[in-house]
Amino acid sequence: MVAGIVQEPLINKGAEKPPLTRRLRRIRVGTTQLETVQEPKYWHLKTVLAEALDTDFTVGEILPNERDLAARFGVARATLRQALEQLELEGRLQRRRGVGTTVAPPRVGVDVTTSRQDWPGTGHDAWQAAECTVAVPSAAVARLLDTEADEEVHTVRRLRVNHGQPVAAELLYVPSSSVPDLPAIEAPSGPALARSVLRELQRLDLEGQDRAVELGSAGAVDARELDRLPGAPVLVVTTRYFSEGRTAAVSVATYRADTCRLTFGDTGDVEISHEGQQRRAS
Repeated sequence: MVAGIVQEPLINKGAEKPPLTRRLRRIRVGTTQLETVQEPKYWHLKTVLAEALDTDFTVGEILPNERDLAARFGVARATLRQALEQLELEGRLQRRRGVGTTVAPPRVGVDVTTSRQDWPGTGHDAWQAAECTVAVPSAAVARLLDTEADEEVHTVRRLRVNHGQPVAAELLYVPSSSVPDLPAIEAPSGPALARSVLRELQRLDLEGQDRAVELGSAGAVDARELDRLPGAPVLVVTTRYFSEGRTAAVSVATYRADTCRLTFGDTGDVEISHEGQQRRAS
Protein backbone atom coordinates (compact mmCIF):
# COMPACT_ATOMS: atom_id res chain seq x y z
CA MET A 1 0.00 0.00 0.00
CA VAL A 2 1.41 3.37 -0.99
CA ALA A 3 0.90 6.16 1.50
CA GLY A 4 -1.54 8.78 0.29
CA ILE A 5 -2.71 6.83 -2.76
CA VAL A 6 -4.82 3.70 -2.69
CA GLN A 7 -6.54 1.67 -5.35
CA GLU A 8 -10.20 0.71 -5.07
CA PRO A 9 -10.40 -3.11 -5.04
CA LEU A 10 -12.12 -5.08 -7.76
CA ILE A 11 -15.61 -6.36 -6.91
CA ASN A 12 -14.96 -9.86 -8.29
CA LYS A 13 -13.35 -11.36 -11.35
CA GLY A 14 -16.62 -12.42 -12.92
CA ALA A 15 -18.46 -9.16 -12.42
CA GLU A 16 -18.67 -6.42 -14.99
CA LYS A 17 -15.99 -3.77 -14.59
CA PRO A 18 -17.13 -0.64 -12.77
CA PRO A 19 -16.85 2.64 -14.68
CA LEU A 20 -13.39 4.15 -15.04
CA THR A 21 -14.38 6.90 -12.65
CA ARG A 22 -14.85 4.30 -9.92
CA ARG A 23 -11.95 1.99 -10.67
CA LEU A 24 -9.28 4.38 -9.44
CA ARG A 25 -9.88 6.99 -6.78
CA ARG A 26 -7.86 8.90 -4.21
CA ILE A 27 -8.33 8.87 -0.47
CA ARG A 28 -6.98 11.74 1.57
CA VAL A 29 -4.78 10.74 4.50
CA GLY A 30 -2.48 12.57 6.90
CA THR A 31 -0.21 14.98 5.08
CA THR A 32 2.86 13.88 7.05
CA GLN A 33 3.03 10.31 5.75
CA LEU A 34 4.41 11.10 2.30
CA GLU A 35 6.99 13.43 3.80
CA THR A 36 8.80 10.45 5.37
CA VAL A 37 9.12 8.62 2.05
CA GLN A 38 12.57 8.99 0.47
CA GLU A 39 11.60 8.10 -3.10
CA PRO A 40 10.01 10.67 -5.43
CA LYS A 41 6.25 10.92 -5.28
CA TYR A 42 5.87 10.17 -8.99
CA TRP A 43 7.60 6.81 -8.44
CA HIS A 44 4.99 5.78 -5.87
CA LEU A 45 2.25 6.90 -8.22
CA LYS A 46 3.84 4.86 -11.00
CA THR A 47 3.75 1.78 -8.75
CA VAL A 48 0.04 2.22 -8.06
CA LEU A 49 -0.73 2.80 -11.74
CA ALA A 50 1.29 -0.29 -12.70
CA GLU A 51 -0.72 -2.43 -10.29
CA ALA A 52 -3.93 -1.02 -11.74
CA LEU A 53 -2.81 -1.86 -15.27
CA ASP A 54 -2.32 -5.48 -14.20
CA THR A 55 -5.70 -5.83 -12.49
CA ASP A 56 -8.18 -3.30 -13.81
CA PHE A 57 -7.30 -2.67 -17.44
CA THR A 58 -6.93 -4.70 -20.60
CA VAL A 59 -4.48 -4.38 -23.48
CA GLY A 60 -5.52 -1.54 -25.79
CA GLU A 61 -7.82 0.12 -23.26
CA ILE A 62 -7.67 3.92 -23.17
CA LEU A 63 -6.74 5.61 -19.91
CA PRO A 64 -8.62 8.68 -18.66
CA ASN A 65 -7.07 12.00 -19.62
CA GLU A 66 -4.28 13.54 -17.54
CA ARG A 67 -6.50 16.14 -15.89
CA ASP A 68 -8.96 13.52 -14.62
CA LEU A 69 -6.21 11.17 -13.47
CA ALA A 70 -4.34 13.94 -11.66
CA ALA A 71 -7.53 15.00 -9.86
CA ARG A 72 -8.37 11.42 -8.99
CA PHE A 73 -5.00 10.78 -7.37
CA GLY A 74 -4.63 14.22 -5.83
CA VAL A 75 -1.31 14.95 -7.56
CA ALA A 76 -0.05 17.68 -9.83
CA ARG A 77 -0.25 16.99 -13.55
CA ALA A 78 3.55 17.29 -13.73
CA THR A 79 3.86 14.45 -11.20
CA LEU A 80 1.34 12.34 -13.11
CA ARG A 81 3.12 13.01 -16.39
CA GLN A 82 6.40 11.78 -14.91
CA ALA A 83 4.73 8.57 -13.78
CA LEU A 84 3.09 8.02 -17.18
CA GLU A 85 6.36 8.69 -18.99
CA GLN A 86 8.12 6.13 -16.82
CA LEU A 87 5.42 3.55 -17.55
CA GLU A 88 5.73 4.31 -21.26
CA LEU A 89 9.48 3.88 -21.00
CA GLU A 90 8.93 0.49 -19.35
CA GLY A 91 6.64 -0.57 -22.18
CA ARG A 92 3.46 -0.57 -20.12
CA LEU A 93 1.74 2.29 -21.93
CA GLN A 94 1.57 3.61 -25.49
CA ARG A 95 0.70 7.11 -26.64
CA ARG A 96 -1.08 6.99 -29.97
CA ARG A 97 -1.92 9.88 -32.25
CA GLY A 98 -5.58 10.75 -32.20
CA VAL A 99 -6.32 8.06 -29.61
CA GLY A 100 -4.60 8.90 -26.34
CA THR A 101 -2.72 6.78 -23.82
CA THR A 102 -3.49 3.07 -24.04
CA VAL A 103 -2.38 -0.07 -22.22
CA ALA A 104 0.46 -1.63 -24.20
CA PRO A 105 0.72 -5.30 -25.16
CA PRO A 106 3.77 -7.27 -23.95
CA ARG A 107 7.01 -6.33 -25.66
CA VAL A 108 8.05 -8.35 -28.72
CA GLY A 109 11.50 -9.90 -28.67
CA VAL A 110 13.61 -8.55 -31.56
CA ASP A 111 16.85 -10.38 -32.24
CA VAL A 112 19.65 -7.94 -33.02
CA THR A 113 22.36 -10.58 -33.17
CA THR A 114 24.31 -10.55 -36.43
CA SER A 115 27.13 -12.72 -37.67
CA ARG A 116 30.45 -10.97 -37.34
CA GLN A 117 31.22 -12.24 -40.86
CA ASP A 118 28.14 -10.75 -42.55
CA TRP A 119 27.49 -7.30 -43.94
CA PRO A 120 24.07 -5.66 -43.74
CA GLY A 121 21.71 -7.08 -46.35
CA THR A 122 23.15 -10.59 -46.40
CA GLY A 123 21.88 -13.91 -45.12
CA HIS A 124 18.68 -13.77 -43.11
CA ASP A 125 18.72 -10.00 -42.77
CA ALA A 126 15.27 -8.87 -41.58
CA TRP A 127 15.61 -5.33 -42.89
CA GLN A 128 13.88 -3.91 -45.99
CA ALA A 129 15.74 -1.35 -48.11
CA ALA A 130 13.60 1.76 -48.54
CA GLU A 131 15.77 4.42 -50.18
CA CYS A 132 19.27 5.76 -50.63
CA THR A 133 20.48 9.36 -50.73
CA VAL A 134 23.85 11.05 -50.99
CA ALA A 135 24.43 13.77 -48.41
CA VAL A 136 26.78 15.07 -45.75
CA PRO A 137 26.14 13.19 -42.49
CA SER A 138 26.05 14.71 -39.04
CA ALA A 139 29.34 15.60 -37.37
CA ALA A 140 28.96 12.65 -34.97
CA VAL A 141 28.57 10.16 -37.84
CA ALA A 142 31.47 11.75 -39.75
CA ARG A 143 33.69 11.20 -36.72
CA LEU A 144 32.64 7.53 -36.54
CA LEU A 145 33.39 7.12 -40.25
CA ASP A 146 36.59 9.17 -39.98
CA THR A 147 35.57 11.21 -43.03
CA GLU A 148 35.91 14.91 -43.71
CA ALA A 149 33.23 17.12 -42.17
CA ASP A 150 31.91 18.16 -45.61
CA GLU A 151 32.31 14.78 -47.34
CA GLU A 152 29.13 13.29 -48.77
CA VAL A 153 28.31 9.63 -48.08
CA HIS A 154 25.67 7.20 -49.25
CA THR A 155 22.85 6.96 -46.71
CA VAL A 156 20.72 3.82 -46.98
CA ARG A 157 17.43 3.92 -45.09
CA ARG A 158 16.00 0.56 -44.13
CA LEU A 159 12.93 -0.53 -42.18
CA ARG A 160 12.29 -3.55 -40.00
CA VAL A 161 8.76 -4.92 -39.68
CA ASN A 162 7.50 -7.52 -37.21
CA HIS A 163 4.06 -9.08 -37.68
CA GLY A 164 3.09 -6.25 -40.01
CA GLN A 165 4.11 -3.51 -37.56
CA PRO A 166 7.19 -1.28 -37.93
CA VAL A 167 9.61 -1.89 -35.07
CA ALA A 168 12.79 -0.17 -36.24
CA ALA A 169 14.26 2.26 -38.75
CA GLU A 170 17.92 2.27 -39.76
CA LEU A 171 20.30 4.69 -41.42
CA LEU A 172 23.35 2.95 -42.89
CA TYR A 173 26.12 5.39 -43.76
CA VAL A 174 28.56 4.20 -46.43
CA PRO A 175 31.47 6.39 -47.67
CA SER A 176 32.18 6.44 -51.40
CA SER A 177 35.58 4.89 -50.69
CA SER A 178 33.81 1.73 -49.49
CA VAL A 179 31.85 1.36 -52.76
CA PRO A 180 34.23 2.76 -55.42
CA ASP A 181 32.58 0.91 -58.31
CA LEU A 182 29.09 2.15 -57.54
CA PRO A 183 29.04 5.00 -60.12
CA ALA A 184 29.42 2.43 -62.90
CA ILE A 185 26.24 0.68 -61.82
CA GLU A 186 22.97 1.80 -63.34
CA ALA A 187 20.76 2.21 -60.31
CA PRO A 188 18.40 5.18 -60.59
CA SER A 189 17.41 5.90 -57.01
CA GLY A 190 15.33 4.71 -54.08
CA PRO A 191 15.29 1.02 -53.14
CA ALA A 192 17.22 -0.02 -56.27
CA LEU A 193 20.14 2.25 -55.40
CA ALA A 194 19.98 1.13 -51.77
CA ARG A 195 20.28 -2.53 -52.79
CA SER A 196 23.18 -1.69 -55.11
CA VAL A 197 25.08 0.01 -52.28
CA LEU A 198 24.52 -3.04 -50.08
CA ARG A 199 25.74 -5.42 -52.80
CA GLU A 200 28.89 -3.35 -53.40
CA LEU A 201 29.58 -3.18 -49.67
CA GLN A 202 29.46 -6.97 -49.51
CA ARG A 203 32.42 -7.18 -51.89
CA LEU A 204 34.69 -6.02 -49.06
CA ASP A 205 36.22 -8.38 -46.52
CA LEU A 206 34.49 -7.74 -43.21
CA GLU A 207 37.14 -7.71 -40.49
CA GLY A 208 34.86 -7.08 -37.52
CA GLN A 209 32.29 -4.80 -35.95
CA ASP A 210 31.47 -3.10 -32.68
CA ARG A 211 28.09 -2.17 -31.29
CA ALA A 212 26.60 0.13 -28.67
CA VAL A 213 23.04 0.38 -27.35
CA GLU A 214 21.64 3.49 -25.67
CA LEU A 215 18.35 5.11 -24.83
CA GLY A 216 17.22 7.99 -27.03
CA SER A 217 14.17 9.92 -28.21
CA ALA A 218 12.51 9.65 -31.60
CA GLY A 219 13.15 12.39 -34.12
CA ALA A 220 10.45 13.56 -36.51
CA VAL A 221 11.35 11.18 -39.36
CA ASP A 222 11.82 8.10 -37.17
CA ALA A 223 8.62 8.90 -35.25
CA ARG A 224 6.63 9.03 -38.47
CA GLU A 225 8.04 5.76 -39.79
CA LEU A 226 7.59 3.97 -36.45
CA ASP A 227 4.12 5.41 -35.81
CA ARG A 228 5.28 7.15 -32.66
CA LEU A 229 5.09 10.68 -31.33
CA PRO A 230 8.24 12.83 -31.72
CA GLY A 231 10.28 12.58 -28.55
CA ALA A 232 8.98 9.10 -27.68
CA PRO A 233 11.59 6.83 -26.03
CA VAL A 234 13.54 4.63 -28.43
CA LEU A 235 16.50 2.27 -28.28
CA VAL A 236 19.38 3.31 -30.53
CA VAL A 237 21.81 0.63 -31.71
CA THR A 238 24.97 1.99 -33.35
CA THR A 239 27.17 -0.47 -35.25
CA ARG A 240 30.52 0.16 -36.91
CA TYR A 241 31.73 -2.23 -39.63
CA PHE A 242 35.48 -2.53 -40.25
CA SER A 243 37.35 -3.50 -43.40
CA GLU A 244 40.95 -3.01 -44.49
CA GLY A 245 41.84 -1.43 -41.18
CA ARG A 246 39.23 1.34 -41.33
CA THR A 247 35.55 1.98 -40.70
CA ALA A 248 33.73 0.94 -43.87
CA ALA A 249 30.17 1.73 -42.75
CA VAL A 250 28.15 2.87 -39.76
CA SER A 251 24.61 1.79 -38.92
CA VAL A 252 22.33 3.77 -36.62
CA ALA A 253 19.18 1.70 -35.96
CA THR A 254 16.29 3.14 -33.95
CA TYR A 255 13.97 0.63 -32.24
CA ARG A 256 10.64 1.32 -30.56
CA ALA A 257 11.27 1.12 -26.82
CA ASP A 258 7.60 0.60 -26.00
CA THR A 259 7.09 -2.59 -28.00
CA CYS A 260 10.58 -4.08 -28.42
CA ARG A 261 12.86 -6.18 -26.26
CA LEU A 262 16.27 -6.39 -27.89
CA THR A 263 17.65 -9.92 -27.65
CA PHE A 264 21.21 -11.10 -28.21
CA GLY A 265 22.11 -14.64 -29.17
CA ASP A 266 20.39 -17.93 -28.48
CA THR A 267 19.56 -17.09 -24.86
CA GLY A 268 17.67 -13.92 -25.74
CA ASP A 269 14.24 -15.56 -25.74
CA VAL A 270 13.80 -15.32 -21.96
CA GLU A 271 11.45 -12.55 -20.91
CA ILE A 272 10.29 -11.27 -17.54
CA SER A 273 6.55 -10.74 -17.24
CA HIS A 274 5.01 -7.76 -15.47
CA GLU A 275 4.24 -10.03 -12.52
CA GLY A 276 7.92 -11.02 -12.25
CA GLN A 277 7.49 -14.60 -13.48
CA GLN A 278 10.10 -15.86 -15.91
CA ARG A 279 8.89 -17.56 -19.06
CA ARG A 280 9.99 -18.29 -22.60
CA ALA A 281 9.02 -15.81 -25.26
CA SER A 282 6.96 -17.22 -28.08
